[in-house]
Amino acid sequence: MYYYLDSQIAFPHPDAVKPSGILAISGDLSTERLLLAYQYGIFPWYNDNEPIIWWCPRPRFVIFPDKVKVAKSMNAYFNQDKFQVTYNQHFEDVIRYCQHAPRHGQEGTWINENIVQSYTQLSKLGFALSVEVWDGDQLVGGLYGVMLGKVFFGESMFSLKSNASKFGFITLARRLAYEGYYVIDCQQPNAYLQSLGGEFIGGDHFQDILHKNRMEWLAEFKE
Repeated sequence: MYYYLDSQIAFPHPDAVKPSGILAISGDLSTERLLLAYQYGIFPWYNDNEPIIWWCPRPRFVIFPDKVKVAKSMNAYFNQDKFQVTYNQHFEDVIRYCQHAPRHGQEGTWINENIVQSYTQLSKLGFALSVEVWDGDQLVGGLYGVMLGKVFFGESMFSLKSNASKFGFITLARRLAYEGYYVIDCQQPNAYLQSLGGEFIGGDHFQDILHKNRMEWLAEFKE
């Protein structure tokens, strides 16, 4: 049986996750609930017109910022300054491009209007980040995710030009490595992220990272 959430802002412990990666069902996408969820590596992923499904997969697929892989074919993009990158300038544009981006083997999108509004609100409060990739004055790629402490939880990306989102991701990873971020959470594995350095780590290892991050992050609010 699955754990069903009520109006209380609480989740079962991540150790209670099912082998499928599902931890709990329903609840809401309020700012308070989302912030609590991400502190423990819990995230919503569900189809529109269905109950909210909360996931916390074990093992976890992540990228350590200082281990991001850059293919030789990408070097020319950086050497020639093929694209320009900005941060948090057009969050809602980025998430809506992600919402409508075609996905191989998928019909429709999990980024529904509630997701758009909830994560846009997180960005306004400083808890979500968008990366915009530009070719001149044209937005050609980007990604967004949740940022708490020194962990970035990647959500989705899009490309309107070849390698635009990859350029943005690598640029972000390099910045996070420079700033001492612990990890980029990729949530679910795929070949694209694996090519960028994605790897599995144990669920306990991931939770240890989050615990350290959570203690440091919460301590900042008490100062």
